[in-house]
Amino acid sequence: MNTLENIQIPYEDMLKAGMHFGRKKTVFNPAMERYVFTVRDGICIIDLLKTQVQLNNSVEYVKKTLQGSGIILFVALTKQSVETTKDLADSLNMPYVLNRWLGGTLTNFKVISGRVKKLEEMEKEMKSPQFDKFTKKEKLLFTRELEKMRTHFEGLKKLSRIPDAIFVSSLKESALPVREAKRIGVKIIAIANTDSSPEDANYVIPANDRSKKSVDLILEAIKKELVK
Repeated sequence: MNTLENIQIPYEDMLKAGMHFGRKKTVFNPAMERYVFTVRDGICIIDLLKTQVQLNNSVEYVKKTLQGSGIILFVALTKQSVETTKDLADSLNMPYVLNRWLGGTLTNFKVISGRVKKLEEMEKEMKSPQFDKFTKKEKLLFTRELEKMRTHFEGLKKLSRIPDAIFVSSLKESALPVREAKRIGVKIIAIANTDSSPEDANYVIPANDRSKKSVDLILEAIKKELVK
């Protein structure tokens, strides 16, 4: 990773992705007012110039953390953000959680680490000569359990310790991981729509978190800047 240059997502691309569309005024969080440009037809319109500024601030922190051998856990609990979040985490060689957050991932890290270790042991066992001695039924049950373990813990193999920060693709939809991170002092970077509470994160990227195109554009811009 080289020296950070300001990320400039073309304004037209941001508009095409619907990044400026916030939530309805009826569910608007007043704390997000500083990121709202106007209200149009009852919909909050996000100030994309501020999105650019906040995106650069967030990426600057991510870059410094990674350069200092820090760990960032990427979290995608919304279906529209899963694929691109995993791609970004893999590109940065960082851990990730997709679809579902297991309670205690941060606050009960020792137990979670034990489950990850169990997964790795099962994968080794499957490749060992001993596995060939299993009956057909035993192999089936073992394989089912292994796939279940992979679903929950595959992305955590690179989480060797409590992370320095978590990056959530939707602040509003990540209440549990955000709560755990705050409880133990882990920094929070988040894409936040206008119904979010920005005080819950250390670094906020105001944007439409409900649009796949919007989230993809942000995550791809981060990847382009950091993976060089």
